[in-house]
Amino acid sequence: MSDSGFDADAFSIAILRALAEAPGEGGMSLPRLGKRLGQGASVVMRQLTRMGDATLGGVRGPGWVRVVQLDDRWVAHLTDAGRALVAGLPADENPG
Repeated sequence: MSDSGFDADAFSIAILRALAEAPGEGGMSLPRLGKRLGQGASVVMRQLTRMGDATLGGVRGPGWVRVVQLDDRWVAHLTDAGRALVAGLPADENPG
């Protein structure tokens, strides 16, 4: 469990790994991320919200991702904390 009280479950890890594979610092749009993970953008956005640094239910998130709006699209990016978490994952946890 992280200090924030949020566990990195399989879906979170899949999101983090997908974002880590995005080229450069460009991040990934929510529709593209959802398609890659086989989930709707709203499902992905809910999970990203939990993985960010917002406080939900009195508990601050782990700050692994940030989501920004660029023009008319939402783009998810890994933070340094998210990159560190991905770097520390064993290779055999990669579902893909």
